Amino acid sequence: MLKVLSDILLGIHAGDLSALVPLDLPAAFDTVDHHIFLQRLQHSYGITGLVRQWFESYLVGRRQSSPALILCGVPQGSVLRPFLFLLYTADLLLLIESHGRCAHLYGDDTQVYGLCRPSATLELQNSIEICGQVDALQSAPAQYCKD
Repeated sequence: MLKVLSDILLGIHAGDLSALVPLDLPAAFDTVDHHIFLQRLQHSYGITGLVRQWFESYLVGRRQSSPALILCGVPQGSVLRPFLFLLYTADLLLLIESHGRCAHLYGDDTQVYGLCRPSATLELQNSIEICGQVDALQSAPAQYCKD
């Protein structure tokens, strides 16, 4: 968070305007789709073979108190929970940066921010709004995570 504050203060000192949008994903750790997560491990990180199988056995086929199969989410109480969520959402960082904005991810908290000259506020606003729409898209899987 200090980096975000430092970037914004340096921009203000240079005469730039800044905008920061916190992205909030309710029950974030419970929205991790197992199938998508395992694909990202392979395609984004090159994790295959036994290591990928370990992740798969850790996530897939779990049940809670009811006999319903859990299709999304990382195990509650696990020290791996925040780490697995960051692996799952890391591509979000690339998407935000592709729109010329900065992002800070920590656990399930994401802040999108940007700086601009006063004459370029509309461009900043539009790119921040595009990144904010990703927040709504990220929460969509939650409705499909129940068996």
